Amino acid sequence: MLKIADDRIRFTDTYVRRLSLPAGKTDHIAWDPDLPGFGVRLRAGKASYVVQYRVGIEQRRKSLGDVRKVTLEDARGIARKRFAQVELGIDPDADEEKRRVEQTADARTFAKVVELYLEGQKPRVRPNTYIAEERYLRRHCGPLQKKPVSKISFEEIASLLRDLVRDHGPTSAARARGALLAFFSWCMRQGLAKANPAIGTENPIRGKEPRDRVLTDDEIRIIWRNCLDDDFGKIVRLLLLTACRRDEIGGLRWEEIDLTAGKLALPKERTKAKRGHEIALPATAIEIVKSIRRRNSRGTLFGGGASGFNAWSYNTLALGARITSAEGRALAPWRLHDLRRTVRTRMGKLGVLPHIAELVLNHAGHKSGIGGVYDHHDYGPEIAEALRKWEAHLLAIVVAAER
Repeated sequence: MLKIADDRIRFTDTYVRRLSLPAGKTDHIAWDPDLPGFGVRLRAGKASYVVQYRVGIEQRRKSLGDVRKVTLEDARGIARKRFAQVELGIDPDADEEKRRVEQTADARTFAKVVELYLEGQKPRVRPNTYIAEERYLRRHCGPLQKKPVSKISFEEIASLLRDLVRDHGPTSAARARGALLAFFSWCMRQGLAKANPAIGTENPIRGKEPRDRVLTDDEIRIIWRNCLDDDFGKIVRLLLLTACRRDEIGGLRWEEIDLTAGKLALPKERTKAKRGHEIALPATAIEIVKSIRRRNSRGTLFGGGASGFNAWSYNTLALGARITSAEGRALAPWRLHDLRRTVRTRMGKLGVLPHIAELVLNHAGHKSGIGGVYDHHDYGPEIAEALRKWEAHLLAIVVAAER
């Protein structure tokens, strides 16, 4: 075996493959006498071509591959190209770094980065907010899943939103757009994208009037009497009795209910306002809760999943179909959140003071500014009285249909 390169011997493929470490050394470079700065690096069990050059004041040494896998001619060609770039004032490693960055960026697909984003969101947001974000980013953004997140364009987002409006309606498209805006803003903060391609896209519900639907007495009666004695029917009636949000009742947990004291206490993690919300349950609401059977060790009152009830669309449509069949006509379009607005409006008509009615809904109301600094009263008795007053009015509306 040849131990080291001899200046009188020319490099050949056979010659470099026969090179081995000199005795007593663990690392040695045999330089090519015909091409200064190019050679073979020898280490225990390994031999690879190397090229050495200076860029400015920086000395660099780069591996060009295993001598068993790269021919001498190819390695010399790469070395000569690098030497030529250095002579012309070009950094030979710039293109390589650019390719490496691009390859890394290409590996960060939308689907993979969404996984990281959702992982960080899960402990920070309410369960139903997480479920919604996951649905919009994974299911609604199907065409983006395999694309590098840094290469997704404004035009692609705009096209996706147009398709969502066509297939799912403007509201779903608008919510998907909101999820994309938040996602790409996070990507920018993490250095995964240089811009937010969702900015400037058309908001599918821009210019639409805000929801202001308030149900009439007749509509309240019709909805109440067409509720079944199932999870959804009980949820709808509790929404009417408490003015809570849909997900607050749908995700209600047994530890949030104190039947002895007749109270409901929602932790801040489960409210939109991120404020705990405690109310005295009206008697009718207590009876509904008492009628619910505990299911094994499940912590939620409704639904079959860990986060509670989530079959909203199907059951809302089923309720609408029952109303149409029973009443011979359909109600004007409405949604569950209209129940909350209806309760707030009716409380005003019943003489409930505005700041109390706002607290029933867990709105900050007069406590949002300086009032909150000076007013530390929780208004529990006033809230309880407002709900009792509303319950009596609601039952009068419902009973009127049975006379």
